[in-house]
Amino acid sequence: MRAALPLAAVLLTVVACQSAPAEATGDPSGVVTWGAGADRMSEGVAGRSYRLVVHTSVGGTGVRVRLSNAFGDRPITFDSVYAGVQKQGAELRAGSNRRLAFGGERSVTVPAGETVWSDPLPGPLPAATNLVVSLHSPDAGGPVSGHWMAMQTSYATQGDHTAEDSGDAWTIPTGSWFYLDAVSVHAPARTGAVVALGDSITDGWQSTSDLNRRWPDYLARRLQKSDTAVKGVANEGISGNKVLADGPGQSALNRLDRDVLSQPGVRTVFLFQGVNDIKAHSGVTAEDLIEGYREIVDRAHAAGKCVVGATVGPFKGWHEWDPAAEAVRQEVNAFIRTGGEFDAVTDFDRILRSPYDQARMLPALDGGDHIHPNDKGMQAMADAVDLTALDCDTSG
Repeated sequence: MRAALPLAAVLLTVVACQSAPAEATGDPSGVVTWGAGADRMSEGVAGRSYRLVVHTSVGGTGVRVRLSNAFGDRPITFDSVYAGVQKQGAELRAGSNRRLAFGGERSVTVPAGETVWSDPLPGPLPAATNLVVSLHSPDAGGPVSGHWMAMQTSYATQGDHTAEDSGDAWTIPTGSWFYLDAVSVHAPARTGAVVALGDSITDGWQSTSDLNRRWPDYLARRLQKSDTAVKGVANEGISGNKVLADGPGQSALNRLDRDVLSQPGVRTVFLFQGVNDIKAHSGVTAEDLIEGYREIVDRAHAAGKCVVGATVGPFKGWHEWDPAAEAVRQEVNAFIRTGGEFDAVTDFDRILRSPYDQARMLPALDGGDHIHPNDKGMQAMADAVDLTALDCDTSG
């Protein structure tokens, strides 16, 4: 549901000539309103532009975007970056598209292995807005850093069309996000965010594309209606991702700092991961996975964040399921529930499993492959989260 703001108050109004001061949020970097874990993708194409559609969670002012060259093997220059509001498809609302600067400059070069934040852009950005970031690189080459399974249609074209409101030039649809991995805003004082660290279930596979029906999206909608101070949600799920081993994406352990702890305004890490480690039959034991969880908790606590742990869901019927994997899942879930390592626990296994076969997902929530929930299952997961647990305090 879109925030109840008049059209004149939509993103980047000319009237709003100054963004809110950084100290208004209690965090000089603001609060993350959208995020997506980056991975190494295809080779970059010089002169290509991307028009990337992302959906905000928390609203605020002074929008900033983070561009990623985390997996690049050479510097990349972005000479034109704009942010606007989607009207439909690649078309933008008239007058909403405005140029972003980096250190006061129109162009920025991101070194290999690095990320860079833009300057804040004056004007409000409502919650639940389809923000569109358009970027052009004249010298792209080597590996692209991006997020391949967006579950959202974005657009590409050759040449620099970033300043255009029209969608006419953007003739190449894409289901991936390129170079963009986070968006933040300045939000009211004490506003915080939660980062969902996970795999393809968190990434939204089997949810309906372009409708924002991943479980973190449903969670964001709940948070907007609640009186909790946590409003921002960053979805850092990567399809195929594991806790312990690199593969699709760096492991949760290896990407924790960049994808989670570096995000502005994060109060809580929501850890829902492990099924890929278990079902891979790579020799990972329950104790191995538990030690990985403990390391994530320790590092998050050292950074002043709380950690909510979620039990691993059922996956009997998936081609990699067998009794040995199920035994590991049960042992891991027993630790999550009773081990006392997490600040709070959400029992996704209990929500998703069938009462007739607890190793199998309830058919009404099953997306069809017996491991990924459908839209209804995604909503059931979000509804199971105790919102007060996301606003925990590590000061004591």
